[in-house]
Amino acid sequence: MKKIFVIIGLLIAASSAFAQIESPVKWSYAAKKISSTEAVVFIKATIQDGWHIYSLNVKDGGPIKTSFTFNPSKKYSITGNPSEPTPITKFEKSFKMDVSYFEKSVIFQQKVKLKSASDVVVSGKLEFMTCNDMKCLPPDDVDFSIPIK
Repeated sequence: MKKIFVIIGLLIAASSAFAQIESPVKWSYAAKKISSTEAVVFIKATIQDGWHIYSLNVKDGGPIKTSFTFNPSKKYSITGNPSEPTPITKFEKSFKMDVSYFEKSVIFQQKVKLKSASDVVVSGKLEFMTCNDMKCLPPDDVDFSIPIK
């Protein structure tokens, strides 16, 4: 009898281990050389229906804004701040304020000054928060690496 309870307990534990973690945002990356000394990196979020991520520009007291941290390198330097298209801005009851966000997809851009003639890889980390009409997921960090050729 004890064996049956142990087996049932193990089966329950194993099935909960396979529970799917929600990840409604997929990230992709690209780069384009503008000249021999300048390039633009593109960071694209593809967002599942019903979910959204927040703009680069969210006021304090609101959700976690999308942000990028670029690793320092001798081969490149970051020029200016990341840019984004015009977001949707609406009042969100959960934050009691107007917030700006993106649905379906968004492409962020960052200009880069190239200091090397050889291949360059722009790397760093992005942070974002995803919400739908019912809940918000905890903020997530994603490492990225974008080759510029």
